[in-house]
Amino acid sequence: MALISLKSLGVTMSAPLFSNLDLSIGTGDRLGIVAANGRGKSTLLKCLTGEMEPTSGDITRTRGLRVGYVEQAIPAALAEHGFQQVVADALPAEQAESEQWRVDVVLDSLDVPQPMRERPMRALSGGWQRLALIARVWVTDPDVLLLDEPTNHLDLAKISQLETWLNALPREAPVVIASHDRAFLDATTNRTLFLRPEQSPVFSLPYSRARDALSEVDASTERKFQRDMKVAQQLRRQAAKLNNIGINSGSDLLTVKTKQLNQRAQRLEEVAAPAHREKSAGAIKLANRGTHAKVLITLDDVAVETPDGTLLFRTGKRHICQGDRIVLLGRNGVGKSRLISLIRNAVVEPETATQGVKVTPSTVLGYSDQALSGISGDDTPLAMLSRRFDVGE
Repeated sequence: MALISLKSLGVTMSAPLFSNLDLSIGTGDRLGIVAANGRGKSTLLKCLTGEMEPTSGDITRTRGLRVGYVEQAIPAALAEHGFQQVVADALPAEQAESEQWRVDVVLDSLDVPQPMRERPMRALSGGWQRLALIARVWVTDPDVLLLDEPTNHLDLAKISQLETWLNALPREAPVVIASHDRAFLDATTNRTLFLRPEQSPVFSLPYSRARDALSEVDASTERKFQRDMKVAQQLRRQAAKLNNIGINSGSDLLTVKTKQLNQRAQRLEEVAAPAHREKSAGAIKLANRGTHAKVLITLDDVAVETPDGTLLFRTGKRHICQGDRIVLLGRNGVGKSRLISLIRNAVVEPETATQGVKVTPSTVLGYSDQALSGISGDDTPLAMLSRRFDVGE
């Protein structure tokens, strides 16, 4: 049974994000939405919730449908609230007192430790914040669950736990997941929508198998396009030859035939469509400003602690050198972001650096936090870069 139906749906910003989208979402669906960054995944989810109106087409929802939407960003208004309170506040007013047990059931299902439940959101790692948002939506008992990049900031164990949790949900509740995490989509979905500006194919397959099927469709489309273009070129060459003969002989019949061949070639060219190619978002390259030091940062058994002074771990003796590409792995809340913060502070303000963190003076910092707090939501990319760096348009 279809709970949500889309007919010829389209959204255009400066250019079409997607168009002519026909889709139904019903009982048992676990739908993965796949597209490049900025190509309409979050926009489509907002259309499904009713938060945003599409540019064209229609959305039909069954009467009284409750849609639960877990967005990417943490609302600023929740920052000072505790984990459990954030979830409890989502309950409808008539359930707030009599059904508090629902909060405990949801938090237990997500294995949220008791001490974690009282911490304010601002003190939680990005991963725990994500789980708080999921719990906050699920406690309202939605008929359809929409998840926007649910694995952002989750450690590997939490991703596995979320997979298990999703697969244990009642099958009658459809789940729609917008994500770049291929393994997660393979583990949690049974349908895949590839969102594209013109035609958005849907396969009744999890991501990897759907990607293989899509590649076959694209390859077939490209072969047909090349064949059509080749035939059109042949028709135009034949038309050119007949045109020359017609001019020399003065034959009206050849002139008419020439026109017909050119018209056939034009019709082929107009309807021929090349296979979809995802545009590159641009290459990112790390460059050295010019320091010749081999060792850039030394960590001499640095103590990484929580804000209240609780020891999380010690680094031991470590060196960060030119050419290194280092990944930090660990559970949510064990201190990965704290260590990055200590290193950042030592580069930016060496006089206040934590004991044991030594930075070569010629080291230049590039830094981005989880919440992208250095970026204003009201800025355009051009305005932000122009204001921060003197590089010219």
